[in-house]
Amino acid sequence: MNKAALFLTVICLAICAGAVADDAHVNAGLPDYRIGIDDVLDVGVWNVAELQKTVPVRPDGKISLPLVQDVVAAGLTPMELRDAISKKMAAFIQNPDVSVVVREIHSSKISVIGQVRTPGRYDIRGPSTVLDALALAGGFTEFAGRRKISVLRATKRIPFDYDAAVSRSAANVYVQPGDIVVVP
Repeated sequence: MNKAALFLTVICLAICAGAVADDAHVNAGLPDYRIGIDDVLDVGVWNVAELQKTVPVRPDGKISLPLVQDVVAAGLTPMELRDAISKKMAAFIQNPDVSVVVREIHSSKISVIGQVRTPGRYDIRGPSTVLDALALAGGFTEFAGRRKISVLRATKRIPFDYDAAVSRSAANVYVQPGDIVVVP
């Protein structure tokens, strides 16, 4: 290999390494995606057409597959589910090469109720805030208590003041799947 080719190879490797580092930096603050109830998955075993299935995650958190029957999916990452299915399939297929692809995400829902134009349940995609939730619900009605909004999360109540958040004197609050935003 001549010096020019070697130099180009080293430059290409440095650029690729930088791109991988940039991807890691971008994703460093995000939690791993966890499969939830109502999500839809494509599950397959390489070179076994009969085991290529699109399956919903049932309300009990499980999916049903040929040979292995019910497998718990909710709460696992796609790679954790792949490993669990591979272990169960190993009893029937030598070295199964299992893939799990998330086809549809329906488990990340929040509710917005009270004095908003369109109360209801909304899918959230990625990090979302109370301001995002209010926008999904079409904004406030005429009599909304904009300074007395609450986010109900499991066993706690998080107060939210819209006016303060918009004027940037208060932090916006991130919502999580299952949260209920209440606008009195």
